[in-house]
Amino acid sequence: MRLRLVREHTSIDFFSRARLWLGLSMIAMVIAFASFLIQGLNYGIDFQGGTSIRTDSAIPIDVAEYRDVLATLELGDVSIAQVEDPLFDEDQFVTMVRVQAQEGDERIASETITAIQTALRTIDPGMTFPSVESVGPKVSGELIQTAIIAVALAVVAILLYIWLRFEWQFAVGAVLALSHDVLLTVGIFSELQIKFDLAIIAALLTIVGYSINDTVIVFDRVRENLRKYKKKDLKEVLNISINETLSRTLMTSVTTMLALLALFILGGDVIRGFVFAMMWGVLIGTYSSIFVASAFLLVLGVKRDWSKKDPSTGTRYGHIDT
Repeated sequence: MRLRLVREHTSIDFFSRARLWLGLSMIAMVIAFASFLIQGLNYGIDFQGGTSIRTDSAIPIDVAEYRDVLATLELGDVSIAQVEDPLFDEDQFVTMVRVQAQEGDERIASETITAIQTALRTIDPGMTFPSVESVGPKVSGELIQTAIIAVALAVVAILLYIWLRFEWQFAVGAVLALSHDVLLTVGIFSELQIKFDLAIIAALLTIVGYSINDTVIVFDRVRENLRKYKKKDLKEVLNISINETLSRTLMTSVTTMLALLALFILGGDVIRGFVFAMMWGVLIGTYSSIFVASAFLLVLGVKRDWSKKDPSTGTRYGHIDT
């Protein structure tokens, strides 16, 4: 017997309250944008600038102990991550300590670096520091610009892909749903003031890919059903298509969420922000694939063209406005 999250043949009317879902999504986007403008983001070292200090010790690493000895220096945002490499010796324990740039300074002063090294040597007097690297405000500013460009280019590329594969109405619906997902993710990080760094940018790009994958599957079924049910109106075709793909959508989301939940609980502080962003992205990506993208498609309408040849199947179809 196969496990099913939903019964095999569902007939849920997803568009009985389409205006309500769109209205709630719009309100959430406005709140997210307002939070970003008012509170801003809690930028990590990647975007604020700072210094990375690599440590090498013969004593097993206790991140909490490292954090405690550095807390007395009042350095602000400090990130401590253990570095693992199969090439390390058995008695070699390496960490990467990252400290945010101090206000008014291009980089951390040499006296501050010396104080950090002295504090860490209280844990292991023989600790060495193979490398010290600084990221100034100029570089961090360039990283912010590059991150914004990366997300924007990803969305534009998806717009072009969907436009070529389907029709412009599908492309606009998909991109509006992606913008919804990205904005709400940025909004939750702003509202909760969770550290926002390059790992979160990677999560945003992953969320875009995950969400568009679900949306394309729904849209592909919509296109098939537009040919199959030539006399049904668009709303009914959309409902049929979403119901037919609902089991697959929910199963994918649940199994992905189980893996992310394990990482969130057991993965440690270093990747917790990334995993949280992914978990949030899976939730809103699933929601937007079902309610937002298809609702926008319903608002925009589509043209059924039964006189031209479909490049994927060779079937001929011509324009019928819906």
